[in-house]
Amino acid sequence: MLLGFLILFGCLLRSLALAASSSSGPFPTTAFTANGRFPTSIYSKYYNNPTATSAQPQPVISDPVTHEIYPFELTNPDTIPTKDTKDPHPLPPPASSTKLLQAAIAQVISIANSTVINGTCAKCVASLEVAKFLALAAPEQGPTFLVEVCNMFGLSKTCNQTYGIDDMGSVITQVMANADAGGLDGQMLCENFLSLCPLPPTSPLDLTGWFAKPKPNPLPAPKKPSGKRLKVLHVSDFHLDPTACASGLCCRANNSPVNVTFPAPRYGSFLCDSPYSLGLAAVEAIPVLADTRDAEFDFMIFTGDLVSHDSDFQLSRDYVKYTEVVLYDLFKKTLLSGPVYVTLGNHDSYNQAQGSPNSLDAPGPNQFSWNYDHVTALWEHEGWLDESIVKDAKTHYAAYSVRRTDGLRVISLNTNLCIQRANYFNYINMTNPDVSGMLRMLTDELQEAEDAGERVWIMGHVLSGWDGTNPLLNPTNLFYQIVDRYSPHVIANIFWGHTHEDQLTIYYANNATNISAENALTQAWIAPSITPLTNLNSGFRVYEVDSATFDIMDAYTWMSDVNSYPELDSQVRFGPTYAFEYSTRDIYGQNIHGWTDSDPLNATWWHLVTEAMEANNSLVTTFNHFQGKESVKTPACTGECVTAKICYIRSGSASIAKQNCPAGFGSVQ
Repeated sequence: MLLGFLILFGCLLRSLALAASSSSGPFPTTAFTANGRFPTSIYSKYYNNPTATSAQPQPVISDPVTHEIYPFELTNPDTIPTKDTKDPHPLPPPASSTKLLQAAIAQVISIANSTVINGTCAKCVASLEVAKFLALAAPEQGPTFLVEVCNMFGLSKTCNQTYGIDDMGSVITQVMANADAGGLDGQMLCENFLSLCPLPPTSPLDLTGWFAKPKPNPLPAPKKPSGKRLKVLHVSDFHLDPTACASGLCCRANNSPVNVTFPAPRYGSFLCDSPYSLGLAAVEAIPVLADTRDAEFDFMIFTGDLVSHDSDFQLSRDYVKYTEVVLYDLFKKTLLSGPVYVTLGNHDSYNQAQGSPNSLDAPGPNQFSWNYDHVTALWEHEGWLDESIVKDAKTHYAAYSVRRTDGLRVISLNTNLCIQRANYFNYINMTNPDVSGMLRMLTDELQEAEDAGERVWIMGHVLSGWDGTNPLLNPTNLFYQIVDRYSPHVIANIFWGHTHEDQLTIYYANNATNISAENALTQAWIAPSITPLTNLNSGFRVYEVDSATFDIMDAYTWMSDVNSYPELDSQVRFGPTYAFEYSTRDIYGQNIHGWTDSDPLNATWWHLVTEAMEANNSLVTTFNHFQGKESVKTPACTGECVTAKICYIRSGSASIAKQNCPAGFGSVQ
């Protein structure tokens, strides 16, 4: 203790000596050493002992303005708070829905004019992010926002009608609230509906665990043909317009693509859907031409689209139900068929079948179940489906599977909720290629069919391939792999509609990496339409089918010349004429060597047809002629069109079509 004091005293003496020997300028004091004891007289009160050397003094402080005494906890090192829970942390007040709408519109304008956000795609996606938050925070303002943006950028001439609450406004608002606006969903919305983003590539597909069993190797022995032929009717895209034609689709001034000065012909026109008179003429002609007045069709397939092409704001639930009742009853009364297997088209519902998945965050189990309930009840009423199948169909978006007693399983898919490009609800969670579970259902049914040794026909409305303009990439990629897994031993044929044109597409093994006759697995028949819309003749098809293999042995197509309809006005003696157009085997089979009359028109045969087309381009001219049902409006197919048509026939998915084929030659309309 004494030693420490001496050392400290010596240091002080040396400091004083140094100070005395140096110049201090004008200041008399050159140094100061504070007292080691805290000057306790500065404050009148303390929370601790201010003279202690182990802690800082904690004086008691009184605020002269508020007169509050600050507590010891405020500066006590042992009680330092981790967060301030006493002071207010003000947030902006909740904005009214009107203010949110104004802010959203202002943000979209700012994004559009931004020089920081570069490119139309980035600006579109950023705007969708704004729309998403508005849809979540003030959903009642969603349709108004869409109308305002539509008018602001001139996206449509019918913004108020198309995007209002009574039309697509509610649908798109729901989609925006549920979609990943900044991810693939947003990019695809901007690409498909606004053409502001490039088409994203097909996403990688992980099939781990998708199939319950590997594909049999070797495949089961093919079923032996029976030699007995079934007669099957294929009708598609009827599009009945009960208001035609004095005030119909092609005649209304507010809905016509041309300036209408007089009604269309009584039986319709190239720019009209099917008036009652044309529809009745068609169903009257079919049993006569197909020779089924005494021996009826074994069964019939209808691949969708009963309802007319009216704008969404001109449709209603009652209008859709009316059309369903009329046409299903008409099929039953006039076509003299066994059961009719039906699939829903994109027009077969209010808002053009914008069917939503059950997982959608929206009121009710499924907002479109009203139509599933109605059509399935009609199918049961007509005697086409039994009660158990109807029950399943009601809960699977009107998709179903029928096990016929003859060994054929018919699987009807609602492809509007699966692969359709135009359905806004298909743009939610697009990284999942099967949001609705439709393709899961298909796979499970095909596995059951394989286990039971059954053959399968798959039917749907929107096709999976051709030129790739109608379906989505990711779902059709998955569909193609499913077809590969269960063909050719299970899937005998696939049937589509939607395009209104006479087309066909082939599916190959290994995602068409080797396009050859040896790798051709199965084929899809795309039926001609009853409706002439647009610039087409009216037509239908009948298949001859082996009763054991369910392979198609021949396909016969009939058509009616719409160009002749004006001559039928002002008289009642004659109506439209439906005439035999061609036999598929006769037209194309003469170019296939080594194929007998007992061999089916399967995928191998069709691939050989495409090889014959490559060798003789006149066959493509023939195919193109039939594609429009011999319409006088069908343009010629020359040059690159020839290559494109052959490529489309070989493209069973949108991905393959986009990858392999020239664009722009898919339709003759």
